[in-house]
Amino acid sequence: MANANVRVRFCPSPTGNPHVGLIRTALFNWAFARHHGGTFVFRIEDTDAARDSEESYHQLLDSLRWLGFTWDEGPEVGGPHAPYRQSQRMDIYADVAQRLRDGGYAYDCYCTTEELEERRNAARAAGKPSGYDGHCRDLSAEQVAAYQAEGRLSIVRFRMPDEPITFTDLVRGELTFTPENVPDFGILRANGAPLYTLVNPVDDALMQITHVLRGEDLLSSTPRQIALYKALMELGVATGIPEFGHLPYVMGEGNKKLSKRDPEASLNLYRERGFLPEGLLNYLSLLGWSFSKDQDIFTIEEMVAKFDITDVNANPARFDLKKAEAINADHIRRMDPKAFADACRPWLRAPHANWEPEDFDEQAWEAIAPYAQTRVTVLSDITANVDFLFRKEPVEDQASWDKAMKGEPAALLTTVRSHLETADWSDPEALKQAVLTAGEAHGLKLGKAQAPVRVAVTGRTVGLPLFESLQILGKERSLARIDAALAKLTA
Repeated sequence: MANANVRVRFCPSPTGNPHVGLIRTALFNWAFARHHGGTFVFRIEDTDAARDSEESYHQLLDSLRWLGFTWDEGPEVGGPHAPYRQSQRMDIYADVAQRLRDGGYAYDCYCTTEELEERRNAARAAGKPSGYDGHCRDLSAEQVAAYQAEGRLSIVRFRMPDEPITFTDLVRGELTFTPENVPDFGILRANGAPLYTLVNPVDDALMQITHVLRGEDLLSSTPRQIALYKALMELGVATGIPEFGHLPYVMGEGNKKLSKRDPEASLNLYRERGFLPEGLLNYLSLLGWSFSKDQDIFTIEEMVAKFDITDVNANPARFDLKKAEAINADHIRRMDPKAFADACRPWLRAPHANWEPEDFDEQAWEAIAPYAQTRVTVLSDITANVDFLFRKEPVEDQASWDKAMKGEPAALLTTVRSHLETADWSDPEALKQAVLTAGEAHGLKLGKAQAPVRVAVTGRTVGLPLFESLQILGKERSLARIDAALAKLTA
């Protein structure tokens, strides 16, 4: 049932190239909001100046727009809870942190890194949880003064309740975390800079987020956030606690979580190869969710109409590049022919094209495009499939030449040329019959007979339908290439 009160957020950090796992998270949040007629908030978590960059920030915006995501509130759109970049909200976090300290929900911790590590090691040796042990929870004024006299700096820690925290995860069901496994945690660094553990829940509270749908790797931080929400509610900062849903890991090779370092993880890779946004999003939606038992190909509109976060599977999802390519190919087949021809144009120009710009023939491209649409997997495939039309000579590929020119290729090509010379070049079927007849004269079936012709004319052993390609290239250029191949064979 639609719920216009649904408010979800996508809040990446602008560090490096967008990761396909991150985009899957964005997709599920966006689809959930659109399914319910709710609000999709786009927020930038850029409080880590050492790692964040403006280049990555603009790349994020560009990537989301390329994928077709629209956001109702966020950068360059605005909204009632602006600003939507955390680096511009520091005063808000400082105010909330002070209110948490004043209310006794947080305290100053003067423990040094060495002291913390020593106590953690001792806890491990004793077989106990090695999280923070609450050493500074209830310092006296004298102890605080002594630490300050030593010149120690303090971080600010949130005081976790001494009771289990239970919540119902929208993907995983009811979960309980015991106090010993969720120790007090830092919310401000010693220099006063706020940590993710503070800014994320504060922004969610102030922006009235109703559902937090995020990666499984953040599950362990959820009980801390729930405890912080309760404190924020008592302080009047929050009005409620959002529902949580933790999305399954995306796994790569060797049953390992797909990381930013894995080549197939980069969104830019798919964009540069010419994946369609619709094809890529269709595939990413299947990483933890399914449309139906017998349908893997669907539009984004169809996904939005059916998507429910409670249908997401908690088990890890394996990234399969071959399946992603197959799904993208299906979406290419579904395109309007003119839309396909237009979408391919970036790969028909430099730096992708291996022909001179002045040799590009628009009429030939429009004629060959419908045949190419049925053969390419990604749009970048188009360059190698049609370059024979626009190059003065076909690509020189010795491996293809050696594979095709077996037996007595010169005799065969001589006979083929003779039959093509008198064929009707307005009809691809007539060209096929000419090659078939020539092949039969040499005891060859069509497949064997056409292989040397294809390599002579296109330079490659595989490609678009040969006889349609010959017709579009034209009689004069096609026969000239066969002549060139014969000259090479008889030299």
